[in-house]
Amino acid sequence: MKNSGYGQIFISRIAYLFIITVLISFAAASSISSIKKEWTHLGKFDINIQTLPTEFLVTLLGFENRYFSQGLLEEQDSITKILIESTLQFKYGDLRSFFGHELPGLSMYHSEILITGEGTDFTNLPYESAPPLDVLLQEREMAQKELEEFYKDEPKTPPVNPVTDKKVFIYHSHSYESYLPLLGLTGDPDMEKAADSKTNITLVGELLGKELEQYGIKTIVDTTNVGQELKKKGWGTSRSYALSREIVQSAMANDSNIDFLIDLHRDGVRKDVTTVTINNEPYARVFFVVGKASANFEQSFTLAQSLNEIIEAQYPGISRGVIAKGLDQGNGIYNQDLAENSILIEVGGVDNDMKELKNTVKALGKALSDYILDAEKVNATDE
Repeated sequence: MKNSGYGQIFISRIAYLFIITVLISFAAASSISSIKKEWTHLGKFDINIQTLPTEFLVTLLGFENRYFSQGLLEEQDSITKILIESTLQFKYGDLRSFFGHELPGLSMYHSEILITGEGTDFTNLPYESAPPLDVLLQEREMAQKELEEFYKDEPKTPPVNPVTDKKVFIYHSHSYESYLPLLGLTGDPDMEKAADSKTNITLVGELLGKELEQYGIKTIVDTTNVGQELKKKGWGTSRSYALSREIVQSAMANDSNIDFLIDLHRDGVRKDVTTVTINNEPYARVFFVVGKASANFEQSFTLAQSLNEIIEAQYPGISRGVIAKGLDQGNGIYNQDLAENSILIEVGGVDNDMKELKNTVKALGKALSDYILDAEKVNATDE
């Protein structure tokens, strides 16, 4: 009984310490948010608290009742280590986790490369950044050469009748992301110029939608001008995923057949990384991104893995792989919690031109249709 008393005292002290730590953290966050309005979002802190592992609670219970500690590894992490790593997102023995928020660009090294494509490493991973909002709101016409390429070889036949009730919803959280050649700025050293309110990634979305419908897959393409909508709400670009979330939720509420969510983006790296030649044809390379903080992480990864395998088998070298990004590297969820079949795809980079993009859209459309139609066949067989 004496040992039990000591155990209760110890657990009480740990509980008090934890509660005090949480209260101090909330107080500090509240003080900071009162200084600057944009800092009032505490979602990351909430999720950090939720990441406390089950083993932590079992360990606490084990001090009182040895039954709860049965089956655990003999060498367990200390409670202090678990608390610090879970609440502060700092990992023992990894200096990147300590300096990741302080040094520009270092946070990308927290990203997890799940499937490595040819040439992919930590130096050329996708990262999220945007020029000032006023730059994003400018509207420019597409360069004449690229415009001609855009309308070249348009499908002469109407879309085939839908072969499935499932629908694909294509949207663009960063609709302002553009490509330098499309703006008549081929080779410009300033990558931030690859942003426009009119000539942008939504053109790729429209092409992909048409491609999927040629395979009998009903597709809805949202072309909302995200920059303008952010301005209307008084939001900065950091809220773009919150805005696109509203768009997706509204679409799903109006159409229960929407089953696949595809968020198209343009990567912010140069042509040597984002371009490949396959059978003497140039392609913009793709990168699949899944959110580590999404409740549907496993399902999104399975989708990304399957698409990566399909498109690589048909067009070797076109994929840069699959990457998982958490809260430290960006949004961390990317609206992928809204549907199991949800994925973010980076299509090319700032230097890719319309020919390269159109070739990739055909490849991506084929891979997506193969996956969707195969899944439909499996479901039909199961029924």
